[in-house]
Amino acid sequence: MSAGGGTKAIIAALGANLAIAVAKFVAFLFTGSSSMLAESVHSLADSGNQALLLLGDRRSKRRENRKHPFGYGRERYFYAFVVAVVLFTIGAAFSLYEGVEKIMHPHNVESPIWAFAVLVFAIAAESFSFRTAIVESNAIRGTTSWLNFIRRAKAPELPVVLLEDFGALVGLVFALFGVTMAVVTGNGVWDGVGTLMIGILLAIIAVILAVETKSLLIGESATPEIEEKICAALEGSPEVTKVIHLRTLHLGPEELLVAAKIAVEHDDTAADVAKGIDEAERRIREAVPIARVIYLEPDLYRTTKATT
Repeated sequence: MSAGGGTKAIIAALGANLAIAVAKFVAFLFTGSSSMLAESVHSLADSGNQALLLLGDRRSKRRENRKHPFGYGRERYFYAFVVAVVLFTIGAAFSLYEGVEKIMHPHNVESPIWAFAVLVFAIAAESFSFRTAIVESNAIRGTTSWLNFIRRAKAPELPVVLLEDFGALVGLVFALFGVTMAVVTGNGVWDGVGTLMIGILLAIIAVILAVETKSLLIGESATPEIEEKICAALEGSPEVTKVIHLRTLHLGPEELLVAAKIAVEHDDTAADVAKGIDEAERRIREAVPIARVIYLEPDLYRTTKATT
């Protein structure tokens, strides 16, 4: 996976979530807390999600063929979308069900020390995973705000891991709140309230991920900054007088299709035009290395004069 894919962040999150899932389930067996059960399923779902992201990266590296002439780069978008679906159907739906069930049929939390110990351990482990995702993201985020980074990133893995880890940390706080209130008040309804809060949080994160990855899956253009670089590279070629129109499409996080109609001089020979196109393609790839597929159509630029 490329630097933009955040392999280190995914592996860190996978290891943390597997360990946390086991610890939370053990705590559930000792306490009977629905918040702990919801958090166990949450961590297990997150572990499966990280495995899906790694699988998507591996499958995206397959070579192009006759059926898929532009390769399999969008596999990463597909598996990121599947992650959003899994987070909603397994994580959110299960937590919402358990929360409602526990509120309707409450029971006291047994051996709460187990729940508190596991939650503290889980918060520490998730904090490490979240910090790794932040460090990996900062390496490519630059001065972009976190909101814009999540919305505009073309590699889906880091935004997914960031939101998952953020949701996991907040979910742990909700679980700690529910268990603490249930123990202090002696009313098991609070445990169900904490579980319900976890479910609502996961549903919100799942919807955000689904919306963003759906946009990538359908097909997004390059950022305005990248398109400006492409136009500058084209118009910097001596044989190109103007970019008439430009279209870009991400075939994958690090694969960009560029299609442009360019204006050439009317007295250029075919050899001059061919040479100019070759030079323009070279300049584009130099300015934007991810521009892997380039189609340039030469034309004569005509201005329409207004008639009186």
